[in-house]
Amino acid sequence: MRWNEGFERRGEPARYLVWARIRIVRERDDHGFPSFWAVQIGAWVCFYLWGSASLLPFLHQPGALRGNNVYFATLFVASSLLRPVCRSLMGRDYPWIALELRAFLWSLGGGIIAAYAMQAMTDLRLRIGWADWLTNLIRSTFILFVWCSLYFSIKLWQQSIGEREKLLRADAEARDARLSALRYQLNPHFLFNSLNAVSTLVLEDNAPAATRMLAQIGEFLRTILDTKAGAETRLSDEIAFSEQYLAIEQTRLGPRLRIEMAISPETLDALVPSMLLQPLIENAVRHGVAAVLEGGTIRIESRLEGAELQIRVQNSGPRRSDAAAPGESANGIGISNTAERLQTLYGADHQFRLQWPEAGGCEVTVALPFRKGAPPEGN
Repeated sequence: MRWNEGFERRGEPARYLVWARIRIVRERDDHGFPSFWAVQIGAWVCFYLWGSASLLPFLHQPGALRGNNVYFATLFVASSLLRPVCRSLMGRDYPWIALELRAFLWSLGGGIIAAYAMQAMTDLRLRIGWADWLTNLIRSTFILFVWCSLYFSIKLWQQSIGEREKLLRADAEARDARLSALRYQLNPHFLFNSLNAVSTLVLEDNAPAATRMLAQIGEFLRTILDTKAGAETRLSDEIAFSEQYLAIEQTRLGPRLRIEMAISPETLDALVPSMLLQPLIENAVRHGVAAVLEGGTIRIESRLEGAELQIRVQNSGPRRSDAAAPGESANGIGISNTAERLQTLYGADHQFRLQWPEAGGCEVTVALPFRKGAPPEGN
């Protein structure tokens, strides 16, 4: 059923017309700007009220109110008829001066017709007073020219807003594409290392550990596929995800891998980049634990420092002078990938530091603006 069929069938044309006008006035475009008719009607109503208020001392004169109403009604119609002309001029990419000159000529033509119409409707005997006609012509031309200039200005402003939104949208899409590419770069890297570890367990004739590790890898990959791919996630979810990875590494390394957690409860709802911890932990395990015969310790901690979230991943191990630094080998993809994602997401509003304490090992510190994420569904 058509949207106006109910009104027509019940014989309510007046009510239908009022509803239709309200609908036209309330419509907005894709950028949230009100429709042309909303601005046109609203502006002319305000202009009419202002003109009528200035006429109050002269209302005792015969025909004053009618002349005022005719004057504003004629200008409203003339400006509405100028709209397609202005739209056509806007579409031809004229320079501003050329645009204004053409608008003035059209306003002059509209002013001549409007002045004659006003004179004819206020003097039913069709006797034209040339002095009044010239006054109305100048005033009407000026008002219509100002109307055209305002139309051009508003349209150019709307176009600039639209172009800016397009640029921002394009930048956001490019950033999301870049983040997705970086995120997906980690998955085959992790999978290669994990399968290599499984093959090692098989060669060592440790079938139970290899079977357990394959099951853990499957669960880990299922989590990756089931998780909604977003630029950011809650720290609690990131920690749970990292614990799955650490379970895989503990199957491979056994008691050689020791884990310490110091997560502040107030940081659990903080937003962090997706897959922030896993590549850092993988790098720490590879360089600080697996490479050392006696194994080592991985420590993960988080805390709030004012409005800043600080996350630290530490590993024991040899001093930097005695071992290749994380990121210096072909397997340091996690460090460079994380640094690039942080730069893409936060720009200058973050810190990413690598330190090698004198006691040995490596320490990675990430400082981000603290923002809370939405609680998980069902809570």
